[in-house]
Amino acid sequence: MKVENSNMLPDTSSVASELTFEDSWDSTAVSGLIRSKCSFGETPAFLFLGRKETELLREHLASAFGRESVITLHDSYFMGLEVVELNCDSFVHVAGRKTSRVLQDPIARRPEWRDRQTDALWGLRL
Repeated sequence: MKVENSNMLPDTSSVASELTFEDSWDSTAVSGLIRSKCSFGETPAFLFLGRKETELLREHLASAFGRESVITLHDSYFMGLEVVELNCDSFVHVAGRKTSRVLQDPIARRPEWRDRQTDALWGLRL
């Protein structure tokens, strides 16, 4: 992610890391973290990672897609969040905000082409 303003990045000295990985990437833990930050149709937008976690994610993705597919995580998304590598040793943080689009029934949005009350008056009754 090309960040124009460094104020958009979390301060790794004052913001605590939300997860700690030992020697492998834990997708279940990341999924739980994302879910814990979702509410009222809004989800986080960014996955901030330190160098250690970036390398663990890269290894995890390489095992699935091949090492040549994940040379860099620049402009990459994981579980719908944009991955942002921070200049620190170890850090995991989910932040930002994006709204979820709610699918609407296209028929419910159509205007009625006839007035039901008037139509009922002119109906043929046998």
